[in-house]
Amino acid sequence: MRLIGWVAALVAMITAVPATAEPAPREITAPGPLADLHGTLIDAGKGKPVVLIVPGSGPTDRDGDNPLGVKAAPYRLLAEALAARGIGSVRIDKRGMFASKAAVADASKVTVADYVADITAWVAAARAATGAKCVWLLGHSEGGLMVLATGDAPGVCGIITVSAPGRPFDVLIREQIHANPANAVVFDQVDAALAKLKAGEHVDTAQLHPGLATLFYPAVQDYLIDLIRHDPAALAARVKAPMLILQGLADIQVSETDARALAAAQPKAKLVLLPGVNHVLKQVGAGDRAANLATYANPDLPIDPSAVDAVAGFVTARR
Repeated sequence: MRLIGWVAALVAMITAVPATAEPAPREITAPGPLADLHGTLIDAGKGKPVVLIVPGSGPTDRDGDNPLGVKAAPYRLLAEALAARGIGSVRIDKRGMFASKAAVADASKVTVADYVADITAWVAAARAATGAKCVWLLGHSEGGLMVLATGDAPGVCGIITVSAPGRPFDVLIREQIHANPANAVVFDQVDAALAKLKAGEHVDTAQLHPGLATLFYPAVQDYLIDLIRHDPAALAARVKAPMLILQGLADIQVSETDARALAAAQPKAKLVLLPGVNHVLKQVGAGDRAANLATYANPDLPIDPSAVDAVAGFVTARR
């Protein structure tokens, strides 16, 4: 009886252990200007694809969250979902922010070229850590422009843009502001400020509505001037590697127009439109703006499976 009981207990222990455990995330670093850049690696194993997730604008961390109220964790959820399909990933903190804070003295003093240099460093670090021959670049939102600017760099398998602009920054921001009738009081100020930045001139924020202080914060105006000079569609046209353009149709920040602009510029790219999916890759259906924005603060709402399907299918089909 004791032997039978011991065997039963052993069987229970064995069946309680998952047949295949998902790879555990761990810290990874890449060289930065003054100190290391930091990120999270999920190594799916030898020969498996590796996706480098490049974050969007502002203080967005490696999980896709920021202190301005975004807690949806889209990058972490995407990385975990890809791991479940045998795909590795590296998601990163940008230079001067979060764990990469010491990499530069001032996070506001950056250029698109700086971010491209960091992406290149991350590609080398990811390849060294995993043994991968090349790394897929996935850029979300403004990060999409950064991976397009990186283009066919050595060690890059291909490019994936997710909710990425297809038009210059000033055009996109103007459209976002004008899309909300409640912003009518600042329409003229926004238009004038964007025109000055496009001309390479600084904006006097003391003359602006207080609600625009964050958007046109003086310390970031040099970066905005540099950003406006880069046309995502022109960058896409130069990409020779495999390219996926992923766009949610419920996105209230970046529109289908942007995705189609990228696709028109790069006809060889694969365009995937996701019905009901918003900017943080959550399924919101035909909900109103308030319901859409509410998902930005909800990490418990899973990432939309169709987004995972699109990314996983694209990188595994081209191994």
